[in-house]
This record gives sequence, structure tokens and C-alpha cells, in this order.
Amino acid sequence: MSRPLRLGALSAALLLTALATGCGGDGGRPDTSAHQKLDWAGCPAPSSSQDATATKAPGGEWECATLHVPLDYRKPHGKTIGIAMIRAKATDRRHRIGSLIFNFGGPGGSGVATLPALAGSYKQLRTRYDLVSFDPRGVGRSSGVRCLPDRQLDAYYAADSTPNDSAEVKSLVRRVKTYAGGCEKNSGTILPYVGTTNAARDMDLMRRVLGDKKMHYFGVSYGTELGGVYAHLYPKQVGRALFDGVVDPMQTPEQGALGQAKGFQRALDDYLKACTRTSVYSCPTQNRIRTLLKRLDSRPVRGYGGRKLTESLADGGIAQSLYSREYWQYLTQGIAAAQQGDGRILLALGDAMNGRGPDGRYSTLQSALTAITCADFKQRYTVPDIERKLPTFRKVSPVFGDMMAWGLTQCTDWPVRGAWTTPDVSAKGAAPILVVGNTGDPATPYEGAARMAKELGPGVGVQLTYKGEGHGAYDSGNACVRKTVNAYLLRGTVPPKGKVCT
Repeated sequence: MSRPLRLGALSAALLLTALATGCGGDGGRPDTSAHQKLDWAGCPAPSSSQDATATKAPGGEWECATLHVPLDYRKPHGKTIGIAMIRAKATDRRHRIGSLIFNFGGPGGSGVATLPALAGSYKQLRTRYDLVSFDPRGVGRSSGVRCLPDRQLDAYYAADSTPNDSAEVKSLVRRVKTYAGGCEKNSGTILPYVGTTNAARDMDLMRRVLGDKKMHYFGVSYGTELGGVYAHLYPKQVGRALFDGVVDPMQTPEQGALGQAKGFQRALDDYLKACTRTSVYSCPTQNRIRTLLKRLDSRPVRGYGGRKLTESLADGGIAQSLYSREYWQYLTQGIAAAQQGDGRILLALGDAMNGRGPDGRYSTLQSALTAITCADFKQRYTVPDIERKLPTFRKVSPVFGDMMAWGLTQCTDWPVRGAWTTPDVSAKGAAPILVVGNTGDPATPYEGAARMAKELGPGVGVQLTYKGEGHGAYDSGNACVRKTVNAYLLRGTVPPKGKVCT
């Protein structure tokens, strides 16, 4: 199993859908210049590669198109790929600012599927912006990465991801190697080119084709890393940009995984405290959760569709439920049910983490996450490396430590070399970028916001703190965060340094 997503959390309503649009494709050699014309048309329903749970096309206000970009920017006149795009035009055309381009994170999340699903949160922003998003290269219908058939992915995600002895370690290493080999076999052409730097170049071409002088941007989770890399490459093109649920740009994969272990443990502790105060259900304890996971390691319980809830799927389901406070009730119910031998709720949560739909089909969410991460980072961790680090991971998180540590194997046998040790996000000369950190964020811990603001540079990174729970701040619905962000994006009002929302 891959490490937990940095994807912006979806609403509880969308998760309930999991519990019970596409556009784009490969181009031949179409125009990849800023003068190409986008052929906007109505959007179909998202494909399973974009969202394994969605079945309906977005409403009539949405339109889709394909942006053609070079596969390899070193060969601008060579082979091209299509980048799937979606937009809804500003409602107040007279006072329109431009396009507001969204990336919802992952890496590996489909913006074409996600933006319409969450657009209710952005009604005020839409008054003056065209809301625009896209499937980054390697995602969904933008040459989405495929690694294994769906049936094999079922087995891969269910298998033991926290080995306890040498035989289980060898089995894990073998599975990860098979997965990497499948990615190379099925998506080898795109793998060298899915890194964040190329995605940032795609965004600047997108900006120019859309006719915008400046890049107005709304980045969530990994989208903040993408935004930081864009700002470094094109500081003079930055317009009004929001980074929400901020990735720490100074962390290596090991440091990032350790930070996530701390973040998810902190969120779990907050959930356990809140549960005893507010829940009408019987609340779990950390010891009971650990006991349940240990039991599932050797004795999985029934799930649905003939599948069982294993330790790995339960671990992922628990992590998924910590992305939003709205999910906590399902975590309480899911743990209680699993203790009684019914793993359906935790299995559904685990499936949501892995991008699996009710019909057994997987989106490219996790495969793209791995491909982009491994294309970006140079580090390759061996079994001895991880075994040395295990005590540290276990100390910071008795529940998630092992999962996060062993997740570092995801790039060990990857067929493509990584680009950097950590990304450069320095953006001297850029306009102010609003960086929002959530103190209770499990996936992108709060400390990363201050580091991003610092690395962007003096006068560029402006930090806003939200004292809350869940991944990200704007979509939490907090009135103070919404008001502050909207004032910045709609009127250019930069908040005072050190502002805090509660």
C-alpha cells in the first residue's frame, strides 16, 4: 500500500457515495504553442480512471477541452500528450478577473472530476473567476498511469504492508517490485515525464492559452508543492495564489513520511478525545484499535463483494477517516463493527483511500501518486534503511508508524530516476502568496506552512493559521478562513502577518 494521500479531502456526501467528465487523451502532433485554440464542449461523466465512484456528467455550466503539451519539453516539436481540462465561466462577466486554476492534490487527483463535485464551496469565487481545473499528466484522461489490472490491485492493497518477519519482508519487496514492473510495462512511455516540474510547465502553457496575463491559482495539499514549483519557475507570472493544506518543501520522503505519521497520530488522538465527549456510540481507545489491527493481520473479517477487511485495508480506512471531522462518525461505527466481525465500513473507507469504485474498478489515483512521487524524488530506500528507522516511526505513531515507514519502499525498484532531493520553491519577485496551515491537519502537518512561507521568500509567503481539524482549511467551511481567502482572491487584500482563524 502506498503512503496516505495528500489529496484535498472530499465532502462527507461524496464519501457516503463511496460507502454504498472527462476530456483529453493523447495527441498526434497538434499545436502545442500558446496560440492553440481550445475546443470547449459539454463534459461527459468522469471515466473510471478519473473517479471510480462518479457516474453522472457535471451540469450544463461545465465545459471540457484538451490542451496539447509536449511530452518532453526538451523536444517541444516532438510527441505530444493531451491534458484534460474543465471550466465553469465566471457569473459576473463584467467584473471578471481571469481564470482561477485549481489543483486538488494527491499527487494523482483528477481535477476534472473533483472541481464540479466541490464547486458549491467556490460560488463566491466564481463570481469573478472562471473556475478551471485539469488532470495533470499521468492522471485520469491525461495519459493516466496504469500499473496492474483491477483484480491484482485488490490483492496488492489487501496484502500485508507492515511485515513482522523476514518472510513477510521478502513478500512485501516482491510485491512492490512487481507493481513497479507493471507500471513500466503498461505506462513506461509517460513515466519519465510525469514529474512536478513538467506539470508546472503545463500550467504556464495553460495560462497563456486561456489568455491570462497572470496565474491565479488555488492549490490544495500536493497542489501547494506544484504551486511552489510553478512560482519558482515563473515568479513574474504569479497573480493571486492560495496554498491550502501545505506540503513542507524542505522534507525528504523519509521526513515527510515521519511527519505524516505524527500528523495522523495527532489527528487520531484528537478524534479519540472528541469521541468521548460527543459521540452517542461506544468510543474506541488507541489500545483497542491496535488490538483490532493486530487481529486483522492474521484473521481478516468479512467485508463485501466476497472481499475481506485486512490489516492494511483497515489501516488505510482509519487514515482516510481522519481527513475530515465529518468522517469521524463513520470511523467510530466502522471500528465497532469490525470488532464484531463486520468490516464493511472500514473496507469502504480503505477503498476510498485507494481509489476503488463499487464496481471494482480503480482510478489512476494511487498509481499516479507513486509515479509522480518517484519521478520527483531521488531517494530510494532499502529494507535495512527502513528497519533502522522503524523505532523512530513507531515512537511517533503506535498506530501508523509501521505503515508509513514501509511505505517508503514505493520507489525502491522504480524504473525512472528522481529529479531532486527536495523541490526548490524560492520565488523572489513573485506577488504575495497566501499560505494557509491547519493545526490539526493529518496529511500535511501544520509546521509545513511556516516552512513554505519562509522558502517562498520575504514578501512572498504570507501565512494564515486555522486552528481546526481535517486536511486543509478553506473547505472546512470556517467563516474566518473563507472571508480572509475570498478577500485576497477577489479583492487582493493580503491579511496581516500572523493572522489566526479559530
